[in-house]
Amino acid sequence: MTNPSTTLRHVVLFAFKDEASAEQVQSIVDGFKALPSTVPGITAYEWGTNVSPEGLNDGFTHCFTLTFASAEDRDTYLSHPEHQRFVGTLGAVLARSLVLDYWAQ
Repeated sequence: MTNPSTTLRHVVLFAFKDEASAEQVQSIVDGFKALPSTVPGITAYEWGTNVSPEGLNDGFTHCFTLTFASAEDRDTYLSHPEHQRFVGTLGAVLARSLVLDYWAQ
């Protein structure tokens, strides 16, 4: 079944290790922010930190949202060398991540 939407969202949540310094976290934020200028197919990018008063974030503090026009563009991003290089920088500071992709309705 073909999805009628042409807006694919790629949502990434990060929970950092307790011992991660503010500088290390900022380095990750900056590294993620650089991806749209180096990886083709990203049509929009935004990020922010949790400000919910509900206390249901389960340790996840940072949210990044990338938008793609097609699954192929998303797949190109996932395998792109710059994305792979960025992923390689996460191990020292990242406790957990959660990724969810969806077609915007």
